Amino acid sequence: MHEFGPPEVMRLEEVEDLLPAANQLVVRVKAAGVNPMDTYVRSGVYGMKPSLPYTPGIEAAGIVEKAGEGAKEFAVGSRVYTSGIFNLSTYAEQIVCDVAGVHPLPSHLSFSDGAAIGVAYATAYRALFQRGHAVPGETVLIHGASGGVGIPAIQLSKAAGLRVIGSAGTEKGRKLILDEGAHYALDHTVPGHLDQILELTARQGVDIILEMLANVNLGLDLKILAKGGRAMIVGSRGKVEVDPRDTMTREAAILGVYLFNMTDREKAVGYSAIEAGLENRTLHPRVGKEFPLEEAARAHREALQPGAYGKVVLIP
Repeated sequence: MHEFGPPEVMRLEEVEDLLPAANQLVVRVKAAGVNPMDTYVRSGVYGMKPSLPYTPGIEAAGIVEKAGEGAKEFAVGSRVYTSGIFNLSTYAEQIVCDVAGVHPLPSHLSFSDGAAIGVAYATAYRALFQRGHAVPGETVLIHGASGGVGIPAIQLSKAAGLRVIGSAGTEKGRKLILDEGAHYALDHTVPGHLDQILELTARQGVDIILEMLANVNLGLDLKILAKGGRAMIVGSRGKVEVDPRDTMTREAAILGVYLFNMTDREKAVGYSAIEAGLENRTLHPRVGKEFPLEEAARAHREALQPGAYGKVVLIP
């Protein structure tokens, strides 16, 4: 990108091979994850604007190709995935990573699977446990549960002993939600669908809501929270009007979730939990669509389409 704007501002260019500095790795990218955030950065509306020219992308999976001095954790040839790091520039054949932001990719997972881990699973983990403080036995509502963050949120919630209600806008998406282990799947295109929440919870409401589109849903979310409930803002595309009184008698909380605020300690804890889940197979990434790198513009449009179904991935 040499300018901010529509998807067409992204163009393929040839550059020199990359070299690692101390404690860095060069990774040959086999798959790069596409996130809604990538589209906001590209369009210039995101809060953090990178310097131009800029290569998009904040997560990938691939093979370690070169290691800098002191980077001994991974041998050349190791299969790895990266954690979500702003400005990692993963829409490319090669990336340079600090070794601390690289994780082993289990042999039973594909590179496309690996490209679906770093951002989505860490965001879901942070929302549920580091910000939402979810505990076994609580009920969680995951809006847009068939999408890139929604699927990890279902898996993490199930593994932690939570009761899971998911929503999706298509029959295919709702089937996916149930296949992933949610107890209930709702159609969020149906007016009044949130009324079903009160029926499913004996009118107690839900303890946690993971909200992917707060500008549409937050005002209604607050009305179905249980006492002490938490609405976790994972995504929003604009402003919303809410009634603060809906938080008062419930003593409910509205909490923002931002992956890049994780401390080093929180990253270590979160990715350790994710790696354990990948190894014991309670966590299993779901890739919805793959596009060749030269079709990045098409992938960006797909990432914002309603009816999400798994992760969108680019293949160099």
